[in-house]
Amino acid sequence: MDSPAKPAAGPLRRETLHHSAVAELRAMILEGELPPGRRVPEMELCEQLGVSRTPLREALRVLAAEGLVELRPHRGAVVTPIDPTEIAAIFEVMEALESLAGRLACTNGSVEAFAELDRLHGELVAQFQAGERAAYSATNRRIHGWIVAMAGNPVLEATYKGFAAQLNRARSLANYDADRWQHSLAEHEAVMDALRRRDAAATAALLADHSRRTADAVLRTLRQGGNEGGLSANR
Repeated sequence: MDSPAKPAAGPLRRETLHHSAVAELRAMILEGELPPGRRVPEMELCEQLGVSRTPLREALRVLAAEGLVELRPHRGAVVTPIDPTEIAAIFEVMEALESLAGRLACTNGSVEAFAELDRLHGELVAQFQAGERAAYSATNRRIHGWIVAMAGNPVLEATYKGFAAQLNRARSLANYDADRWQHSLAEHEAVMDALRRRDAAATAALLADHSRRTADAVLRTLRQGGNEGGLSANR
């Protein structure tokens, strides 16, 4: 009797390569390894990531939908330049969204959700103490996204996600300034204190202030950069 045929590995392998390429490229852009305005070197990246051009180009289409790259005719993909004027406008909207998310999280967040937020904050503090800037930036993004998820409002969450990708690179750049990094952690500590008390008004005000201070630091950094299409992270 013939043994059962094994399922084909091809589609799964392709899907895995696709998601891996998306994650790797997104990290390279967010951490400044691929700076704003730079043409994406497809052949070099295929070799570096161990993928063919098909999953790489599929990944670039995903990142284009997130606003992180631009697919330009006859030029291939280019890392989306950072426009300080546009970033300032987005921060104005995000300040209101962060404030609303904080207020709703205090009301709607479950005990389990607050426990996970505490765990993430513990990671953030440890990464600050270890000087792990890139890891700190990644955890910072997860914390803000988690507070939005805790709010329990799918429209708010979808709207936030639509803008977050455009700000993630800029947020990371601001935290490469030592003074701002210290202040950012202090602001997170204050937000956590208000959240633990479920003080909706204080949480909303502190998150709005944190967003405003981050915006000021980001815009100051961007305007001092002065290179083509924006600024790459100065590690």
